[in-house]
Amino acid sequence: MGDFRIGPDRPTPDEEAAVAAAVAGVRADRAFGERLVRGGLHAAHEQRHRLLPALHALQASVGWISPGAVNHLAETLGVAPAEIHGVATFYDLFSTSPPPDDAPLVRVCVDPACRVAGGVDEARRLEASGARVVTGPCLGRCEQAPATWTQIRRPAAPGDPTAGRVPLGDDDPTDRGRPPVPQVGSPDLRLLRRVGHVDPDSLADHERHGGWQALRRAVGLGPDAVCDELEAARLAGRGGAGFPTGRKWRAVRAAPARSRRHLVVNIDESEPGTFKDRVLVTHDPYQLVEAALLAAWATGAEQGWFYVRGEYPLTAERLAAALDSCRDAGWLGDDVGGLGFAFDAEVRQGAGAYICGEETALFASLEGFRGEPRVKPPYPTTHGLFGEPTVVNNPETLVAALDIVRQGADRTIAVGTPEAPGTKLFSVAGRVAEPGVFEVPFGTTLGDLIELAGGTTGEPGPVLLGGAAGSFVGPDEFDLPLAPDAVRAAGATLGSGAVTVFGADDDMADVVTRISAFFRHESCGQCVPCRVGTVRQHEAVVRLVEGRARPGDDEILADVDAVMTDASICGLGQTAAAAVRSALARGLVG
Repeated sequence: MGDFRIGPDRPTPDEEAAVAAAVAGVRADRAFGERLVRGGLHAAHEQRHRLLPALHALQASVGWISPGAVNHLAETLGVAPAEIHGVATFYDLFSTSPPPDDAPLVRVCVDPACRVAGGVDEARRLEASGARVVTGPCLGRCEQAPATWTQIRRPAAPGDPTAGRVPLGDDDPTDRGRPPVPQVGSPDLRLLRRVGHVDPDSLADHERHGGWQALRRAVGLGPDAVCDELEAARLAGRGGAGFPTGRKWRAVRAAPARSRRHLVVNIDESEPGTFKDRVLVTHDPYQLVEAALLAAWATGAEQGWFYVRGEYPLTAERLAAALDSCRDAGWLGDDVGGLGFAFDAEVRQGAGAYICGEETALFASLEGFRGEPRVKPPYPTTHGLFGEPTVVNNPETLVAALDIVRQGADRTIAVGTPEAPGTKLFSVAGRVAEPGVFEVPFGTTLGDLIELAGGTTGEPGPVLLGGAAGSFVGPDEFDLPLAPDAVRAAGATLGSGAVTVFGADDDMADVVTRISAFFRHESCGQCVPCRVGTVRQHEAVVRLVEGRARPGDDEILADVDAVMTDASICGLGQTAAAAVRSALARGLVG
């Protein structure tokens, strides 16, 4: 398998059919100027970006990526077998070994919220029933803890237009019914105002609920005025980094484009405890499509990519259907809605790699490479996807921009705090009566947010803010305002809005051990500080928790923390010690 030559193994008819359907289902029959890869810029071969959809199609249809399938992909796409094998083995949702039987594979989350809800016991119960079970990272269904997700097989049908576009798996029953948004019907909602009211499968219902109003207003204002509105509203990215959105959009529009500009919608929310984008997009996909069109108009992007995490099959299915409907109705293509600009887009799925939430790792994944981050600068605004100017935003940021343009910046700055106007989505899970997605103004206290979720179930314990890359705060800090400046002053971070509440009797040492194991597993291994540091951190935490601490382990943890934070290439390594550091400081371990 590990060869740059095509070997003797041949594909089965089913594998050939899966690859043919996937390649035909990818819309991107277009020449990209130059592609940024390890080693520099070189002329792009136009097929490699089809690799990830083709691997998805093989996994869904056949159940694994065989040597014969790798050889067939190599011939079809012009990519060396060794490189295809390297990409396939990078992702958790792909297998390069044949399945032992035709039974579905059940993935059970054992990250913090699901862990304290009995995720490990649930995995044992399923195994005892004869199921094939894999325990692993957060599935983005924390409100259903302990969460499970089942990968199933479906042979590719001739001409199947969804092959490679939507990974196969069981549907989330919550997302097929009432959304996990306890505030549905509240007049104070802005980003979630349509969730639970609009039909996610209907373009006509999108239009009945005010669809295209913001886009039309944006075109009337012009790109510069749109960015002015975003800057007046002080909209910052809602994925954790908090970069000013208006400034980013201006930079992409001003960048000299060798070929074209791209818009990437990052829906690979893999931070343990975070599921807000899943709910927002699954229950209102057309709103996101309109928000993407608005961003494309403002930045000059002609091509869009919706990168959905692999564990969200229904989200991907609904987005793909929404894009098809919009294209048929003239809202995608050479003249969007008759408004005088061109834009088209497609859905791509990740395959189980936390690192692909990092923007440059996401680019590599879209391009058909292993999802490894790139050193910055250069920045995506000038050298992004395929080495071309690219704007990257998550769904919450784009929908917030849509709301600002629709209502005007003045309405946004009327709520929230001076530093962070407007509202924020929070994923609340763990020991609360009614977990779900909540929208509150910035500056709302942690305690008030928890009360919206029905309050704690039992005596409250620590709260993990910001997911595995965040920090713990104590139950005596429920008066903490949820605004970036206040949270930073408390030594924590809002991150993407994950709030995981623990009880006083929960085994926090076990939770922290799992967090350290999560980063050890999810490090892509590209840079030494993260590759080695996450291993050493986990080993030291395990020794500490098991009562086998060695002299100097405290220094090891401190040194590993400093080196990963200062020297890692990307945010994974730079934040991999944050939760462990705060847990040690608060006496939750040891």
